[in-house]
Amino acid sequence: MPTTEAAAIAAELRTAMGKLTRRVKHEDRIPLGQVAVLGALDRNGAMTTSDLAADQRVRPQSMARAVGLLMEQDLVTRRAHPTDGRKSLVELSDAGRDALEAERGRRVGWLAQVIESELTDEERELLARSATLLERLATR
Repeated sequence: MPTTEAAAIAAELRTAMGKLTRRVKHEDRIPLGQVAVLGALDRNGAMTTSDLAADQRVRPQSMARAVGLLMEQDLVTRRAHPTDGRKSLVELSDAGRDALEAERGRRVGWLAQVIESELTDEERELLARSATLLERLATR
């Protein structure tokens, strides 16, 4: 059972991270679900629609719609599965990779600007150390 102090820190951290995440996402131009699909394809390479659905924890029908929207925008392409003729693989197009990098750049750019303008040198150093701790917590 966590201590009262740990529980209080966890509650404050969850609230602050939620607010920061929502604010960073405000910089997005591509809907969140579509950016998540592009990110999964960037990290994992070509995937079937079923694998994408499992990765994103959505129904295959929902993923099929998302992939269709991304295809209409030329952000992803389909190609035949190399070993199973009944399946196809979805992969990032060059335009999709460019769009994803632009989204990431907007997010990082906004956050970097705020860190630089709002935090002191000491606060930036503390934040950098905290990022390592947050990463460690996220991998547990």
